This record gives sequence, C-alpha cells and structure tokens, in this order.
Amino acid sequence: MEKEVIALKGITKTYINGKLKVPVLHGIDLTIYEGQFTSIMGPSGSGKSTFMNILGCLDRPTSGSYILDGQEVANLDDDELAYVRNKRIGFVFQSFNLLPKLTAQENVELPMVYAGMDKKKRRARAAELLTELGLGERLDHLPAELSGGQRQRVAIARALANDPAIIMADEPTGNLDSKASVDVMHIFTNLYKEGRTIILVTHEPDIATYAGRNVVLKDGYIIEDKQNPHMAGLVDEGAVREQEKVVAGEVKPSNSKLTHSADTIEGRKDDLTKVDKKPSVDDLYDQLEEEIKRGDAHA
Repeated sequence: MEKEVIALKGITKTYINGKLKVPVLHGIDLTIYEGQFTSIMGPSGSGKSTFMNILGCLDRPTSGSYILDGQEVANLDDDELAYVRNKRIGFVFQSFNLLPKLTAQENVELPMVYAGMDKKKRRARAAELLTELGLGERLDHLPAELSGGQRQRVAIARALANDPAIIMADEPTGNLDSKASVDVMHIFTNLYKEGRTIILVTHEPDIATYAGRNVVLKDGYIIEDKQNPHMAGLVDEGAVREQEKVVAGEVKPSNSKLTHSADTIEGRKDDLTKVDKKPSVDDLYDQLEEEIKRGDAHA
C-alpha cells in the first residue's frame, strides 16, 4: 500500500492588505505519495508559488488541513516547522540562493551547521555530495566563479545535505540554458530513482514531462491532475546515445527501440503547452521524434 507523505484538504490562502482581500488558493485537495515525482504547472498568477510555499512550510494556509508524514502542520510551532524545513524537506530555488562570500563546499555545509553536525563530518559530507554531482574540483570556488548549471548543482547538493526524503524545487531550470536544464533534470530523475519524493514547480512543458504526475493550477484551482507513465528522464539511455551519434553523423540510424512513442511525446507536450504557451524544446527530443516519424526507429 502506498504511503501518504502529503495530504491536503480544503487548502485556501487569502492575502489581506488593509481592507483588501486577495484570494489566491481555493479549496485545494491533493495527496502525494512516497516516491512520487510530481510537477506543478500553471501560468503566472495561478497560485503555484504560493502553493509551493505552503507545501514547504514556508507559509501557512488561511484554512484547510495539511498533514505531512502523519502530522498536522497547523499544530507545529515555529521551532518544529524549522526542524521540518531543515531535516525533512530539501529546497532548490530558481535563483540558487547561495551565499556569495561562501565557497561551494561552505554553502552545502550550512544546513548541517544548523542541524548541529560537527565540522569534520559536515565538510566530508559536503565534499562527497559535490563530487557526486560532478563538482569535486570546484569545492573552493565562490558562486560567482561558477556557471549557472554549476550553481544549481551546488544548490541541489545543499538540499541533500541532511538527507531529506522530500525535495521541493521551485523553477529549478528557470535561469539555465537548455543543456544545463537537461543535466539538472537528470539529477532529479536519479533522486527519484533513489526513492525520494520530488515536487517540482515549472512553467516549461518539456520540464514537466520528466515527472510521473502532472498537476496544473489555474486561478487558484487544480484543473488537471494526470499520470505520465512515459517520464522523459527514463528514456532508454543506450538509445539516446545512439541517437546522439546519428545527430553527429557518426553512425547511420538503426532500428533501436526507444522508450517513448511519437504520440506520447507530442501528446504530453500538447496537453501541457495548452496551459503555458512558452515551450522550450530540447534539440535531442526533436531528433528522436523525427527518427520515429520517418520510421528509422520503432517505439
């Protein structure tokens, strides 16, 4: 039986400025299970950032019930909420939120400092995480000395510092180019494979296809909640490498089997693009689809 990690019932959020009331979320019901990779999409003003802040215990709902790992969040005091944010949830932000005067390793150490881990252990843990993410030679670099993709990998390492079961990412590819975006999404896919629960806010339909569940918000309501059995990050890696060689002209196309079908790729992108008209299409995806359409590969 699947374990409920997050259970929301009737969640509302209204901001009050003097006599002005601005309702943002309207009675949201949502259950997220352990090990799910869920994307949250929606146009600007849909309420997705407010929703993510509530999920991450960064803000409280106006009304409704939020149960996290069996605990009613409304009953937690500030210290207990701080513990949840530090130990049970790892955060990744669009703007990285790295401290500019600290090195990559020191930035990753911060959550462990707050958790009371001794210096030797936390330095070793930070170095291990950064090395796993391909930054073993950048431990002493300041954020300004790193590319956008490298800074986001530092942010992901920081989110993993205290080994949280839940990772929440708010537009993690928003400030990255296409290649860096794909690299970052492969990292999230690997975290999903490890059994972590991933919740990701994005406005990009291509990025949402990496998730196994796509939730769409509009005007503070959930208007769509669909399963996506053809997750982009789980495409057969051997087939991708072969297609890369085809693109480079190194080999002729073969009849290798791909995980996706043209209909599935087009269908999910079309569905998600209806909500946000700003797709960012990866060149490799285009090549995969063209190979399928020409009959050079069989889905």
